[in-house]
Amino acid sequence: MKRIAVVQKSLWGGGILPHVRWIGFVASRYMSRKRRNSPSPMLAVLGIATGVLALTVILAVMNGFQLGFIESILEIASYHIRVEEPVPEAAEPKDPSSLQDVMFPLSGLPGIGSVTPMREFYGLVRGNRGEPQVALIRGLPPDVLEHDQGMAEKLVFEAGSFDLRTEGSLLLGAELARRLSVGLGDEITLVSVAGLLGDDPEASAAATDSSLTVRGIFRSGFYEYDLGWGFINLDTAETLGGGALFLGIKLKNRWQDSRAAGLIRPVLAASLPGEPVVLSTWREYNRAFFGALRTEKLLMFVVVGLIFIVVGLNIFQAQRRMVLERREEIGLFRALGAGDRAVRLVFVWDGFIIGFTGAGLGMALGLLIATHISQCFTALEAGVNGIIHGLNSLAGVLMGHSPDLEDFAVFSPAIFYIKEIPSRIIPQEVFLIYLFGFLSALLAAWFASGKVSRTRPAEVLRYE
Repeated sequence: MKRIAVVQKSLWGGGILPHVRWIGFVASRYMSRKRRNSPSPMLAVLGIATGVLALTVILAVMNGFQLGFIESILEIASYHIRVEEPVPEAAEPKDPSSLQDVMFPLSGLPGIGSVTPMREFYGLVRGNRGEPQVALIRGLPPDVLEHDQGMAEKLVFEAGSFDLRTEGSLLLGAELARRLSVGLGDEITLVSVAGLLGDDPEASAAATDSSLTVRGIFRSGFYEYDLGWGFINLDTAETLGGGALFLGIKLKNRWQDSRAAGLIRPVLAASLPGEPVVLSTWREYNRAFFGALRTEKLLMFVVVGLIFIVVGLNIFQAQRRMVLERREEIGLFRALGAGDRAVRLVFVWDGFIIGFTGAGLGMALGLLIATHISQCFTALEAGVNGIIHGLNSLAGVLMGHSPDLEDFAVFSPAIFYIKEIPSRIIPQEVFLIYLFGFLSALLAAWFASGKVSRTRPAEVLRYE
């Protein structure tokens, strides 16, 4: 009895540190030993690492595509906040200067980055060659890029520059210019159609032909804009009857759109009393598109996250079997005075090690691949194309002629409108992925070790 008391004191006596020390020692011994009829802990670590790596890389690439589209929409098309006058029901047009009068007061509000007046309309664009194309033509001030850095960053010019100061200037999207078979300095014809909606139901539309010169060809990163958009001078747009004037407002922080809208509405009410001005934020203006992107991302997260459930179940079964295999040792620990929680923590510690190691390894590899995604895909394509060329040569030797096999491309430019694979890493998502991987192993070990509390030392040691 005296010897047992000495062993008890050496194992779990003397405070918290020895208590934790013996738990970690026993758990590490269990992890290092080969288990009978049970999968190796290394397989569980690799399973967690695979899930974390896959989810990190997939979400990084998905974020790259989605945020690229979202930023193109917000910086070029919808802006962060739009202020518009509703379409008048009467034939008489509204005073075009009404919205311009509130530009200066709005620019002075806190959080406002820029306020840009613009007009837009649909027109038929014809070049010297190629088929006529319908395009959305937007009229902008010539100095818009000087105070709108977001738009300046998203518009990349393949030819020319953002030159709207010269009369009759036109900027075209790269795909639209290719469809029209026009280049820098070429003349195009713009036919703008302004509907005259009056009391007469048989009122026709007035069409205006204008000759414009291509001063720039741009790419925005969004195919729809490069295929169907053009920019002209704001005064030219007004001359062509280019729709109602509206304001595009950029914020210093686009996530503060609700707060900024609350500041803008009183200014509009004070400056334009009685005017039914329509204000919409980027969340409201693009609700359907952004909602679809959010749903797509959530479903992808759930589908790939099923890996954690599968690995967690495997860890649960392995830990549960190990508890049954170690019943004699559990009984011995209990007989020497170890409590239920202490013995249970031995097996939970295994889950902690598996989760911590697997999630850490997967996260490190995932971040490495996500930050070098283009190089990884280039290496993958080179390897696959090397195999294809080898098979092509072998077929030429055996068959006398080589089949014409196309090179492999993961994201072919013929299908995807990209020049390189985008990747964006969001710290909050990275932390959430790591937490899922870690908790899947820790919780599986915790639930599997529940049988420890039902182990009775006397029943176990009776037959030993």
